[in-house]
This record gives sequence, structure tokens and C-alpha cells, in this order.
Amino acid sequence: MWLGITSCFVRKLLLMIYLYTSFYILAAPGTTLRSETSLKVDTGTQMADNSKTEDTASDSVEAAKNASDKKEKLADQVMQNPQVLAALQERLDNTALTPSSYIETLPKAVKRRIDALKQLQVKCAHIEAKFYEEVHDLERKYAALYQPLFDKRREFINGEAEPTDAESEWHSENEEEEKLAGDLKNVVVIEEKAEAAETNVKGIPDFWFTIFRNVDMLSELVQEYDEPILKHLQDIKVKFSEPGQPMSFSLEFHFGPNDYFSNSVLTKTYKMKSEPDKTDPFSFEGPEIVDCEGCTIDWKKGKNVTVKTIKKKQKHKGRGTVRTITKQVPNDSFFNFFSPIKVSGDGESLDEDSEFTLAADFEIGHFFRERIVPRAVLYFTGEAIEDDDNFEEGEEGEEEELEGEEEGEEEEDAESDPKKDSSQPAECKQQ
Repeated sequence: MWLGITSCFVRKLLLMIYLYTSFYILAAPGTTLRSETSLKVDTGTQMADNSKTEDTASDSVEAAKNASDKKEKLADQVMQNPQVLAALQERLDNTALTPSSYIETLPKAVKRRIDALKQLQVKCAHIEAKFYEEVHDLERKYAALYQPLFDKRREFINGEAEPTDAESEWHSENEEEEKLAGDLKNVVVIEEKAEAAETNVKGIPDFWFTIFRNVDMLSELVQEYDEPILKHLQDIKVKFSEPGQPMSFSLEFHFGPNDYFSNSVLTKTYKMKSEPDKTDPFSFEGPEIVDCEGCTIDWKKGKNVTVKTIKKKQKHKGRGTVRTITKQVPNDSFFNFFSPIKVSGDGESLDEDSEFTLAADFEIGHFFRERIVPRAVLYFTGEAIEDDDNFEEGEEGEEEELEGEEEGEEEEDAESDPKKDSSQPAECKQQ
């Protein structure tokens, strides 16, 4: 590999030397070599006889031969110079070996075969795209199987039905500890029953709102004035696009009657693409969200939390009088989620802030689809969040453990070679 790069570099260096020596000889004083186009012939020269022209041509050939001999001798002298060779070796030692530099040294026939492999890779990417399209069809199929379970979950949450004893039986990991505290719990249960009879609690209060509070990604979007609205959230559903339609999925947020808007369902649709980019097919890694559409929220008068009213004073330039006007400006709210930034269809690029906001929107939509909706009860109890945290901590701990092992190996190597220790100065031993 190095031989290929070395020979390539040497050829380039020799070419540079050749060009340099050619320029040096041609530019040297007393050089008789001249190009035909550079000769300015006066009227007397044009009238010269053929014999003089033949002598001039003979002199030019002789001069060219002498120049070639001088170039060869100068090149030999340069290559025999120890300083030049040392500089060349240093340059080769400092040259970083990269895949692209290696590819450049390969013969043309090998490069042609590599191009053929890239063609095969593009075809593989298109097959992979078809695979993900079939995965989307499977997701649609199994979503229909999940839905009856999710419907029953909604009934339990909203108090539309009560689970049977068999349905509510669950063995906790801390069951033994719970038995030890049984006597105390009996007292608490009696008090809770009395309180429940008085308040008539239905279902699981604030189920989805609690999930929003537990998940950092969502709690960052929720403002204090959003909380009373989210307490009316009764269910979240995922709907997949029908067969034959462009790949997409929709999130449906079902709300009970409230004092804020008249919609019973708020929707957010994410459009997806599962095909390699024509300009960069090797970047394909599966379906990606490319756009999203929200919905119009029919806010009741004075209840729109996505805007706020501010008062602004204006001074008349001529009369100097001051008046106060009111103006509505955008306000931070989770419900801006249903008014996303629109991806431009005319190829115009978004600014950096808009791209960041859109990327975060896509991530949230994907999180709802893949994690929140399928595992809602675990995010309500916090178990899913603890699992995620433990997984991340495990990865970090593993990296630290590997680093510790490497350091231990280095220390063992140092202990096994006492000669090296004795040859090092005191400062090195302390490091």
C-alpha cells in the first residue's frame, strides 16, 4: 500500500524536477534554443537563402539535444543530493494514509471494478427501501391487533369500565415487603375507601398528563397554563397510512369536553420517505420523516394559550399624543405542536433555528409513536423512564470500566519491565 503511494509521490516529484530544470535551461543566459513563434524575423532575414535556414534548423536541433543532456545531468545531481533525499523521506513519513489516497494509486481496471461495486450497493439500497415498506405494512397489520387492548386501556383510564379481579391481578417484585407492611396498609386502605366513596374517583385521574410530566422531552414543552387543558386528555392513538397511500402516520389526541376549545380530537400527521436520495443514495438508513401537518384548533373566546396579548404605547409624531394599543404575539405552549413549521416545497432552505425546531418536532412525533403510546402505563408509573436511565448509565459505566482495564494493563507492562523504569527520569515515574 505504501509502495503505491511512494511511487506515485516520486513520479510527481520527478515531474516537478523535470519542469523546473527545463525552465532553468531555457531561461539561462546564452541559451540558443528558441521557438519558431518567438522569432521576430525582419525583412532582411526573410530574404535569406535556404542554406542559412538549414543551418539555423541544425543549430536548433543541436541546442535542444544539449538542453536535454543538461536536464538529465541536473536531475541526476538532484536525486543524488542527500539533503533532497532526506526531505523526500520526511515528506513521505508525514504523509497521512487515507482511503482516498490509496484508491487514487490503484490501476484503472481496479477503479472500474470499484465503480461496479457501487452500482451494486445502490441496488441494495433500493431493496432495503422495499423492505421498510413491507415493515410499514406489518406495522399497520399489527396495529389492528393492538387496538382492542388499547381500547380497553382507554376504558380503564377514563372510568368507562372496571377491570375484573383476574384482569387486575399483578405480582409485584416487592411483594414480600408489601406483606410485612400489611397491617399498616389495611388502615390506609380503609381511609382511602372512605375518601373514594366521598369523591367518587373514576378511572385513573390525570393519566396522560402525568406521563407528560414524567417524560423530560414532553415536560419541557408544557407551560403552567397548558396543564389544565392536558388534564382533559383521554387517549392518544397512532394511525398508519392505508395501503397504496404514501407512507405516513398520524397521532390523534382525544380530549374530553373542556372550556378551552371545541375540538374533540387534535391530529398531527407525519409524512415519511423510504427511498434512497438520488444525489446521495449511500446515506439511506431507512424511512425518515420529511414533513408534518397539524390541525386547526377551534379555541373558545379568550382561551387561546398559543398567543398572548401585550399593550404597546405609540406616540404621534406630529401632535405628540400617546395612545395605547393591544397586540397579539406568539406564546410558548405545548399546543404549538399542532402548528408545525412547514417544509418549503420549492427547494428553499430553512434557517438554522427552523431546522432545529423541525428536527425536534420529528423526534417528538417518533417518540410518541414508538414509546409513549405502546408503553403508556410504564411511563405513567416511571418504570420505562428508569429502564431508559439504567441503560444509559450502564453504557457509561462500561466505558469507564474498559478505560480502567486499559490503564491497568499499562501499569502491568511498566512493572514487568524494570529496566525501562530505571532508565526514566524521576519526573516520568511520577506521571
